[in-house]
Amino acid sequence: MIHLSKRMQALANLVSSCKTFCDVGTDHGFLPIYLVQSETCERAIAMDLREGPLDRAKTHIAEFGLSDAIETRLSDGVAALSAGEADAVLIAGMGGNVTIHILTEGLAVCQQLKELILQPQSEIDEVRKFVFSQGFVLVSEDMVEEDGKFYPMMKLVHKSQLSEEEYKNLRTDESKPYTEAELLYGPMLLASHHPVLMKYLKKDLKREETILSKLPDLDEERILTRRKIVENKIQLLQELLK
Repeated sequence: MIHLSKRMQALANLVSSCKTFCDVGTDHGFLPIYLVQSETCERAIAMDLREGPLDRAKTHIAEFGLSDAIETRLSDGVAALSAGEADAVLIAGMGGNVTIHILTEGLAVCQQLKELILQPQSEIDEVRKFVFSQGFVLVSEDMVEEDGKFYPMMKLVHKSQLSEEEYKNLRTDESKPYTEAELLYGPMLLASHHPVLMKYLKKDLKREETILSKLPDLDEERILTRRKIVENKIQLLQELLK
C-alpha cells in the first residue's frame, strides 16, 4: 500500500466509496493509486495540466500495476471530464483563484457529482463564497497541520443532487447567510471547535497582537485605520476561541 503524507491522507479520508474518482492536478498520482489500492474507488482518472507531472503519474501508476484501473488525461481543470463520468472530483493544492476558475469553467460537470472535495492553498474564504453562491452544500470539513502549515479542506455536493430531506439536514437554514468568520475559517470547523483550527486561530491571534504592538503610536489616518483593522481581527479571533 502506498504511503501518503498527512495532508494527502486527510484528503483521501474525505472520499466516499465510489465507482470512479477523478483527481484534478494529480501531480505524482499518489492519491488515485491509494484510493484504488484501498478499494475506496473501483477506478480513477488522474488529470493534470502539464505533461511532466502526468508522465510521472503514469510511471507511478504502472509501478503499482494499476494502469488498467487508473487512466491519465492531460486536462485544464475538468475540461477533459464529461458530465456524469466521475462520482467524485478532488481539486487540491492550488490557489483559490485557480480553484474558482476550474469550478467556473467546469460548473456543469461539478454540479452533477456525488461529491466535490476542495483544498485551496489560498483565498479559501473566496472559494467558500463562490461554491455556496453556486448552490453547493457543505457535507464535511477537516483541517490538518503538516510541517508547520495548515490545510483546511471541504467536501461538498450540489443541492440538485440532494433530496429535500437531505438538503435540510445539511443546510438547516438557507435564509441565514454564512458569517464572515464562517467563510474565513469554515462553518463546520468552527462549530466543532476543531483542534487544528483552534491551534491556527491561536497562532493567528498571536500574530495580530504582535502587529498591533509594533504599530507606531501616531494619529495619522493611515495608522489609525490599520490599527482599527487589526483590533477588529483580534476581537474576532478572541470571540472564536472562547
